[in-house]
Amino acid sequence: MPLLRKSISSGVEQRGGVTRYPLERLYEEVAYIAYHFHWTHEQILALEHPDRLHWVAEIAKINQRFNEPS
Repeated sequence: MPLLRKSISSGVEQRGGVTRYPLERLYEEVAYIAYHFHWTHEQILALEHPDRLHWVAEIAKINQRFNEPS
């Protein structure tokens, strides 16, 4: 599993009783999806969080298959 996927999947911070998603992790997800699928910033941010994570996982699987020896 790529390093990015591991870092993203671990990701919710809690401060003052309010749970929020770390901004740096959001940037990683957006960059990762935009780089591989060429979707716009707006399209990616319009996705619900679980959907975004699902696409990150799918991209990671595609990359893993391409990087495996034949």
